[in-house]
Amino acid sequence: MNAYLPLILFTVLTNAAAQLMLKRGMTGVGSLNVAGDGLVATVFRVVFNPFVFAGLCTFVVSMASHLIVLSKVQISYAYPFLSLAYVVVAAYAYFVFHEDLSAMRIAGIGFIVLGTIFIAQS
Repeated sequence: MNAYLPLILFTVLTNAAAQLMLKRGMTGVGSLNVAGDGLVATVFRVVFNPFVFAGLCTFVVSMASHLIVLSKVQISYAYPFLSLAYVVVAAYAYFVFHEDLSAMRIAGIGFIVLGTIFIAQS
């Protein structure tokens, strides 16, 4: 199963990258007013934001690589690695988006990393 670890980590990183692009895109779009702007106009405004569009495309790549992983390894091994995307997103959000990273979140991130290490060793 460790032979697929690079592909699993690629899935994690593309998943995290997609989330970060979506966040960046939605920050640029601003608050949504479906009732005032109309559903179709709102969908077009969101989907055609370059960061949102890139994030959605990156999700497709992430999902494709995840499907390959699922065809090769046990889901009980592969799926917990996706929690590492939270670690990447939280660190990026702290350093780039200047979001809060409390002691409790840092502790939780530590547990996620520790748990993933245990799973990788199994």
